[in-house]
Amino acid sequence: MTARSAASRDQPRGPTTRRARRAFVPPQHGAWAFLALPLVLGASVATWTPPLLPLAVAWVAAYPMSYAAFGLVRAKRPQRFKVPFIIWTAIVLPSAAIALVWRPWLLWIGLAYSALLIVNLRYARRGDERALVNDAVFVAECAGMVAVTWAVGAGERSWNPPALDAVPAHVWILVTVCALVLFGSTLHVKSLIRERRDPQFARASRVVAVASVPASMFLGIWWGWPSGAWLAVPFVALAVRSFVVPRRALRPGAIGIIELSCFLLVAAAAILAAT
Repeated sequence: MTARSAASRDQPRGPTTRRARRAFVPPQHGAWAFLALPLVLGASVATWTPPLLPLAVAWVAAYPMSYAAFGLVRAKRPQRFKVPFIIWTAIVLPSAAIALVWRPWLLWIGLAYSALLIVNLRYARRGDERALVNDAVFVAECAGMVAVTWAVGAGERSWNPPALDAVPAHVWILVTVCALVLFGSTLHVKSLIRERRDPQFARASRVVAVASVPASMFLGIWWGWPSGAWLAVPFVALAVRSFVVPRRALRPGAIGIIELSCFLLVAAAAILAAT
């Protein structure tokens, strides 16, 4: 072997390594914050119980698993998604099984989420997974996890989940908060990156952000004053950012950091309201 061939062998294969890493970890980094926020919001009003841990693991790992599954369906080189799909599935299935042992009624929740996943899969097969409707379905999946998290903490080892009339108002309020934040963030980020040349997205983002402020005040009143007032604080910040951020030419990474900061503010507001 020549020195040149040895050096070539030892050089890092940047593009190849990045492609392999992207097969394991989806490149949509903001999605991780979307997955974490409902768990934090649900946990803020839930009673701690061991099944919450495998539920969280299964919920988070299901995202890269589904990403790998979509890659197997529509990627030009689907074979590179085979190993990631197997590995993530090996994490999701045992975690889900453990949660099911404690809360058998999660089976019905899983079936409902599978139906929503079919919608995501159809968009992925068409190469249109970034469609606004598909994003809205993902937002609905995330917002629903707020209630699921609470229910796992409050439920029992039964085939029947907690009755709807047994769910506290605070849970439904946080479900709504989660949906407003995530849908508003979706519009905002689209208006800055993918749809930056479409002024309608910028207007829609601002309308949703501004309208969410009085909506959050109503939710705060429903929650109960004065603690409910905390819920309005992050929405004021989100409304301000919808006007300030578009005036600056920011890279996607900087936009993501701003959105993550807003999510942390929402989580902190929920925790403060619940204490």
